[in-house]
Amino acid sequence: MGQLSLRGARRFAGIFWTQFFGAFNDNLLKNALVILITYRAMSVLGLSSENLVALCGGLFILPFFLFSATAGELADRFPKHHLVRAVKAFEIAIMAAAATGFWRESLWLLLAALFLMGVHSSIFGPVKYSILPQLLTPEELVAGNALVEMGTFLAILLGTICGGVAVSGGETGLAILGWAMLGIAVAGLGTSFLVPPVKAESPGLRIDPNPVRPTLETVRLTRKVHSVFLAVLGASWFWFFGSIILAMLPIYSRDVLHADEHVVTLFLALFCVGIGAGSMLCEMFSGRKLELGLVPLGSIGMTVFAFDLFLVGSPAAVSGELLTVGRFLASGSAWRICFDLLAIALFSGFFIVPLNTFIQDRTADTERSRVIAGGNILSAAFMVASSLLLVVMLEARMSVPHVFLVLALLNAIASAYVYKVLPEFLFRFVAWIIASVMYRLQVVHPERFPEDGPAVLVCNHVSFVDWLIVVSSCKRPIRFVMYHGFFKPWYLRWFFRDAKAIPIAPAHESVSTMRRAFDAIAKELEEGELVCIFPEGKITSDGEMNPFKPGVEKIVERTPVPVIPIALVGLWGSFFSRKGGKALRRPFRRVWSRIQLVVGEPVPADAVRAPDLARRVAELAGVDPPRERKPDATRDHGNGSGPGAPH
Repeated sequence: MGQLSLRGARRFAGIFWTQFFGAFNDNLLKNALVILITYRAMSVLGLSSENLVALCGGLFILPFFLFSATAGELADRFPKHHLVRAVKAFEIAIMAAAATGFWRESLWLLLAALFLMGVHSSIFGPVKYSILPQLLTPEELVAGNALVEMGTFLAILLGTICGGVAVSGGETGLAILGWAMLGIAVAGLGTSFLVPPVKAESPGLRIDPNPVRPTLETVRLTRKVHSVFLAVLGASWFWFFGSIILAMLPIYSRDVLHADEHVVTLFLALFCVGIGAGSMLCEMFSGRKLELGLVPLGSIGMTVFAFDLFLVGSPAAVSGELLTVGRFLASGSAWRICFDLLAIALFSGFFIVPLNTFIQDRTADTERSRVIAGGNILSAAFMVASSLLLVVMLEARMSVPHVFLVLALLNAIASAYVYKVLPEFLFRFVAWIIASVMYRLQVVHPERFPEDGPAVLVCNHVSFVDWLIVVSSCKRPIRFVMYHGFFKPWYLRWFFRDAKAIPIAPAHESVSTMRRAFDAIAKELEEGELVCIFPEGKITSDGEMNPFKPGVEKIVERTPVPVIPIALVGLWGSFFSRKGGKALRRPFRRVWSRIQLVVGEPVPADAVRAPDLARRVAELAGVDPPRERKPDATRDHGNGSGPGAPH
């Protein structure tokens, strides 16, 4: 089900609109309070308005440190639909207090309401993301995350704008604001009853009343799966990066561009719309599956366009009144600045949606809420760190364009670190480029890939990028068996090593390498991984399949696992195939052509026979089964005892 259909599905609409109304109220309250403090010079305990604005940010973030871990335990312990309704009922009480605070202009009451909204959000956060895998199918998870992300930033935009408009309306505006917040909270409670009942994931979990112990346990769980922890760090970095960008917009507009507050609103709108658009595009670019290749694409775009904001520099000072939106857009660099901000946000959507989906997908059901709560704690810490860094840079009298430069460099360094320690992201990025940019891949029967557990994939061998096409077709990591000669060039060695490919050699070249390969294959299968081999042992030179070598039989004899036949269709005649001679000689041959990967029914280990597998793959590919041929001049890196490897 796609995004349009999913939005109308009751099982998703309930959580979507409940989250939307909550985020809207968060930002309505926060922005109205900040503007009220700023323009009415309100004070508490002798604090200046500037310090009070900083205090507001701290009050809202503090509950994420105090209560996120307990919230994660609650979300794993109890049915989440009950928690959603309880939190929304709590929001009505908070907004009643906030409405009273605005009516009486009681700063103490408003600050208390803001803190309680932070408590509300810290409890609701683990619920809204961990419930998605219970409400959606795996194929819908990317679309669901994209819609939630889009809705969140749209709510941020609308809440921020409406908060400012309400305060500018004086006493009448504040009265309307109070009733509006109450009405939105009631609407959120109403939509919460649309959330379908779901079972508790870990009903036996004990809730620890001491917040310190759950916090330490939550951090431990977050670090339990290394790849998930790195994804959590990536999501936290998104909030670090975004917090600095959003905090800089008013300063950038006023001090650098000499523009008024309406230009700030324009920038905020561009940023929120960009993230929403990037999130929505994720489903289309990922083929409705988890596509980690979009994460590097997102980080590259974030770095490039933040750097371009630095290159724009500081336009010449304009004397007189601040520029209106119209006068700003008529200036020389306005459209470039707008495009940069929109592009940063768009690529940020590519960055965050797959990460959130990855965290949900790779975390155990019984621990998912607590891992997400751990992510919320880290995100809050990263946001505090971003504020401190921004203060340091501004106190050091660093210009705003140079702040963008530092942010771009930090983003590049952080991304390089993540992709170094978790190369699956970069590896899948290359696969995504091949499958989605150079070609138009369609996967037939992707549901036949096992969700978990070991299996051997056997595939026909048509081109040098067959393995990348297979990678892009399956959301699970795959270990490929490859001819050891590919590991010799330094520029390929690191890539194949990071991809955890298994080098193999025929017996006549290296018996020890062949034995190590079989040992490595057995080890990967015993650990529950997918292993892919190309049993032909070589790329076809005439478009027809070569006979399968019996090494696959030895693999499943040693480690009995199902074998899944898969077939590549449409790559013959492409730039990477050997049609008409050597490959890689005609760079524009069949670029962006339609190709398919067809997944067959699994074959039990005790029924695996190489000739039968070859027949099955040929049927999937729509070609004649291979026949025994006389040896030709094409070098064969497989042999009677080896499983075959691409070359």
